[in-house]
Amino acid sequence: MSKILIKNIKGLVQFGEDLPKVRKGEEMKKLPILENAFLALENGIIVAYGSMAEWGGITDWRNLEVIDAEGKFVLPAFCDSHTHTVFAQSREEEFVDRIKGLSYEDIAIRGGGILNSAQKLQEMSEEELFNHAMERVDKLKSGGTGALEIKSGYGLTVGAELKTLRVIKRIKAESGIAIKATFLGAHAFPLEFKENHQGYIDQIINEMLPQIEKEGLADFIDVFCERNYFSVEEMFQILQAGIKHGLRPKVHVNQFSAIGGVRKAVELNALSVDHMEEISEDDIDALKGSDTIATILPSCSHFLSIPFGDARRLMENDLPVALASDFNPGSTPSGNLAFVWSLACVKMKMTPEEALNALTINAAYAMDLSETHGTISLGKTTPILITKQIPSLAYIPYSFGDQLIERLIIS
Repeated sequence: MSKILIKNIKGLVQFGEDLPKVRKGEEMKKLPILENAFLALENGIIVAYGSMAEWGGITDWRNLEVIDAEGKFVLPAFCDSHTHTVFAQSREEEFVDRIKGLSYEDIAIRGGGILNSAQKLQEMSEEELFNHAMERVDKLKSGGTGALEIKSGYGLTVGAELKTLRVIKRIKAESGIAIKATFLGAHAFPLEFKENHQGYIDQIINEMLPQIEKEGLADFIDVFCERNYFSVEEMFQILQAGIKHGLRPKVHVNQFSAIGGVRKAVELNALSVDHMEEISEDDIDALKGSDTIATILPSCSHFLSIPFGDARRLMENDLPVALASDFNPGSTPSGNLAFVWSLACVKMKMTPEEALNALTINAAYAMDLSETHGTISLGKTTPILITKQIPSLAYIPYSFGDQLIERLIIS
């Protein structure tokens, strides 16, 4: 049995029992922190925590690692509920094109963007894809990510989409952290289906989804619902088919325009609606009273120079907000969630407490991991973050660019 005792913790963050699965509205300002605390783990399971004054000492030193966290904070690992971590190559040439004045949509219309990544992925072997992706996952873990959602969507053929999902399945088995797989065959229309949208949708429904269910390759289904991509009606058709194959929706909506995708996703009990750079009153009305959480991706806004999601407006309407990286080669070539935390504070005017709730308890909800991740509670298996010695928790988003995560403890 592996046992770890972390003692003299400056602040034990996001701890407690009988906590809600999600914090919303004014509740997102709440962030429980216990000063001068200890935390005990056995085989990665949280078995005890409390103040050092309550600690009764160690009775069994066998197989025990003792960590002195004086001056350091301990918190549940970040959960990244929206990434595209499996891809073939970077796209820095498009970064230069945007500097020269082209928009993300301009680049996509001329055959770049997602189609560019799809061509490169189709040419790469499954083994190469896996090795590259595992290098990225290890880097994300070093930055404090302890749970990761990964989408397909850079295949856009039956073979390449299945190849991507098989790679994600291998990552689930070998990464040491919780991985959720999302099927995003509806990321863009391949060139050969540019004038035959229904032909590609039929391929998704009749060829991809049955094989995905047969091999158990995905947890969720996603569609990029946006002008020049998939319409609301096309999204609805694909999501309905995915639900029949046991996949819950988690969808891209409102990145560049609000065209009604949020309401339709809520009707289908989507776990999350992601991007949300644009928000209409109808979107807010649709989210109220639903089980769907809005997930905002500020690194994407930063990199593409598009509006940041209005988290404050959502919270003022008593709605929950999650944050994620959107790590991908085209619009967000970074999975650094400490930077996301900083962007949320600086650009979206979220308090450090609100933003950390959005990266832990609410992000765990957005991945359907509330039972195991997001809080430091008895019986949970969430990986644990130990910071370096810092003056306050707010110092992490304040000092963006610094690596302040000292260790990620995983079972």
